[in-house]
Amino acid sequence: MPVDVILGLQWGDEGKGKVVDFLANQYSVVCRFQGGPNAGHTLYIDGVKHVLHTIPSGIFRPGIFNVIGNGVVLDPVTLKKEIQSVLPKAPDALDRLLLSRKAHLILPAHRWIDLASENAKGKDKIGSTLRGIGPCYMDKTGRNGLRVGDLDHADFDQRYKKLKTKHLQFIRQFPDVEFNMEAEEAAWMESLDSLRKLRQIDAEYWLAERTALSENILAEGAQGTMLDVDFGTYPFVTSSNTITAGVCTGLGVPPNQIRKVIGIAKAYCTRVGSGPFPSELKDETGDRLRQAGSEFGSTTGRPRRCGWLDLVQLRYACIVNGVTDLCITKADVLNDFELISLVDAYQTGGEWTTEVPYSMETISEVRTVNLKGWMSPLESATRMEELPAELRLMLGNIEDSVKLPVSMLSTGPGREELLVRN
Repeated sequence: MPVDVILGLQWGDEGKGKVVDFLANQYSVVCRFQGGPNAGHTLYIDGVKHVLHTIPSGIFRPGIFNVIGNGVVLDPVTLKKEIQSVLPKAPDALDRLLLSRKAHLILPAHRWIDLASENAKGKDKIGSTLRGIGPCYMDKTGRNGLRVGDLDHADFDQRYKKLKTKHLQFIRQFPDVEFNMEAEEAAWMESLDSLRKLRQIDAEYWLAERTALSENILAEGAQGTMLDVDFGTYPFVTSSNTITAGVCTGLGVPPNQIRKVIGIAKAYCTRVGSGPFPSELKDETGDRLRQAGSEFGSTTGRPRRCGWLDLVQLRYACIVNGVTDLCITKADVLNDFELISLVDAYQTGGEWTTEVPYSMETISEVRTVNLKGWMSPLESATRMEELPAELRLMLGNIEDSVKLPVSMLSTGPGREELLVRN
């Protein structure tokens, strides 16, 4: 039962969608196992940009099944729009898109709660995408949620109204915010017709049947390791387990069936929203990185905070995920940088450390290794050995730090602009 995992090793936006799309033709099934429409996986196919929020990134590969697992929280309105955007390029998508009956539904009031709660925090905002993700997971763990499988129950409307009443009572504790519940609810109810037309499965059984036939399965993570609710920069995190362990609970896959863990990291770091970010550059270099890398959220459009690659954080992420294959993306963004730095230690409590502390907010200073940039394009390289010497030196520093080889390197946004080490 070979299950491979692709996930982000930083704060999200590492370029996972492109790598999933590139590798997808090696698999029979691609699955999303956590998160919701707060994710934004960007793919460039034939020069055309596609952004997927809920649908797995294998949807554009013919003949591959795409499963939305039970660990995902699903907004029917967002999914309906996304399906409509995918169909012109993948007309058979509806035949290959499967929903776990145990996936939880994001209700209109979840988004209202998210908005009201974040607004009430003032300057202490955690940077929510306001998509209702957190409140939906709250209902899930509080055993109040509605799931995809509930759509077929005769008393679904009664269950919805009961939960809506609870939500409206909860919202009263917050200051008023503008939210058109009537219009949002009408659109939500209309979108359920589209949802009911999709094939629902008991994903744990369906995947077990596939793997019994030795079919390859790829699990696609959303967000990144440092946004994991347990191992990220809490409380500035998402509401799900973004690490490898989330595959088991988010799909019903047993741990002993995971074969490879492909970790994705940018050649620099970015973060959206609030929270500690040790390598952040609040200067002209940070602005340069943002513009060169087009670092604006694919879901929110917000400008991303930018900084140098953090080797301390990257090593931590490789440890908690059990990474077997390391992929570095967006190396081409650094093509015109004369000097490139890598963070290799933190100062916290007056001492230097190469470990991520309990709270990154205690970090007072970072130490960097400064490297000469390669100052040339990468398009002509067809093998790792053909890369500029300066870039190979940078990759060597990464490998020495995390004790893993760089198996893949992205040299541009296109599907085929990816070097794979034999």
